[in-house]
Amino acid sequence: MKTFLGFLTSLVLSAGLVFSSGAAVAEISADELVKRTAEDVMSTIKSDKDIQAGNQQKIFALAEEKILPNFDFDRVCRMVLGKNWKSASPEQQAAFQKEFRSLLLRTYATALSKYKNQVIEYKPMRAEPGAKNVSVKTQILQPGGQPIAVDYSLVKGDSGWKVYDIVIESVSLVTNYRSQFSNEIRTNGLDSLNKKLAEKNKAAGV
Repeated sequence: MKTFLGFLTSLVLSAGLVFSSGAAVAEISADELVKRTAEDVMSTIKSDKDIQAGNQQKIFALAEEKILPNFDFDRVCRMVLGKNWKSASPEQQAAFQKEFRSLLLRTYATALSKYKNQVIEYKPMRAEPGAKNVSVKTQILQPGGQPIAVDYSLVKGDSGWKVYDIVIESVSLVTNYRSQFSNEIRTNGLDSLNKKLAEKNKAAGV
């Protein structure tokens, strides 16, 4: 989907920040996590000339270190596969998790390489006290362009807040991938999907 893929740059600005301990993560609110993440990732990009020049090794390393650790991959994979997750064997589930993680890694790495000083505006978070499932709403401000609405769905577990879905201009990451993958699974099966993902990841150097 063009709109979804076109705004992936925005995602990397708020998708993951690695803290020094589980306790530190647990103490920070979801919206503060998103904000600190954005500042950390933007600061890294601005200070690293190799990343700005498109160094793939450093771009992959940045995505691996600061973005992916903050996804609840088990939840994301279950949501993306839907009913196909329950019918899959443990081996198929493990293969999908591995290849889907690599897919997100190369997707965010591509987005990182296209960062052009966008500015993020944070909306006040509205959630019930003690809520463990929240939405953090932001807007990406671009010079000469319309603001882009980006909402982050987070769930709180033992290790703190984790992202399990991102919605850009009303387009959900989970829904987007579920639609793409379900067609392939329905036609050729989950093994075929895992194989195709593996081939694309390998071709991209992930």
